Amino acid sequence: MKQRRIADIDVPVVCLGTMLLGNPVSRPDSIRMVQWAIDNGITFIDTADMYEGYDRTMGSPGGVVETILGEALEGRRDRAVITTKVGNAVGDDNYQGAGLGRGHMMHQIDRSLTRMRTDYVDFFELHKPDPETPLLESVGVMAELVKAGKIRHWGFSNFEAETIREMLTICADNDWPKPVVNQFWYNWLIRDAANDQLALSAEAGIAVTPYRALANGLLSGKYKRGAASPDGTRLSEKSEWMNLENNEITDDIFDQLEAFAGDAAAAGLSPVQYAVQWLLEQPGVSSIVVGARRIEQLEVLLALG
Repeated sequence: MKQRRIADIDVPVVCLGTMLLGNPVSRPDSIRMVQWAIDNGITFIDTADMYEGYDRTMGSPGGVVETILGEALEGRRDRAVITTKVGNAVGDDNYQGAGLGRGHMMHQIDRSLTRMRTDYVDFFELHKPDPETPLLESVGVMAELVKAGKIRHWGFSNFEAETIREMLTICADNDWPKPVVNQFWYNWLIRDAANDQLALSAEAGIAVTPYRALANGLLSGKYKRGAASPDGTRLSEKSEWMNLENNEITDDIFDQLEAFAGDAAAAGLSPVQYAVQWLLEQPGVSSIVVGARRIEQLEVLLALG
């Protein structure tokens, strides 16, 4: 698969998103998928300390997907590039925490490394803003972790341009490593944040790795106007994760989906291939985070590489 560079690391243009591992993708199937992906060139893997598939609720323990990855990466760690994230509420009877304060970040990176059976991650990302913690503290922790060798580089997800500029200033003022990855919600349907984010990232030399590339499955070609949602889709199983008003695909959205399908056909690509290829053609985009339920859904993306 084609490679693009983030900092000093070459990554494939497709990154395996793991949010669905464990449920609805069973543990054995999750392990098979991760190992198949690595063996077939999709060696960039995105996860987070909070991920536990459909079982996730706010503040639940998390760690399920990282544990699965620990097993799947056995014998393959040196071939994989791993991103994990920190900041969302997680906890059980032994520990409960959230945010981007030093204590929680230090606790969680050690938990993440233990679960994934590795002594470092390639990228560690601030998962979302924490208004209760000064940015100086959070960025300082990232610098400390780089120095300690627990992470190679750091980045962020879901941050506004103004805050990104503040983080860059803090790094410059303190001679700390700057962030190298910006992960935000961006696809053919949702482009609101793109102009500011893409321009700022390009100016700062920060790679963009968009998530929700398929708009929660809307761009997969599965949904048809006037037809019921197919079984085994997110809309039929976990509609609250679709970010749709009243959990419905409106006529306006169907108009856009039909236009998208026309563009994909004109390009000679399947809807999934076109959604990813369109993102790869945007300036500053390095790799696209794509989740899957089955290996066959990843196979169609190998043609892009």
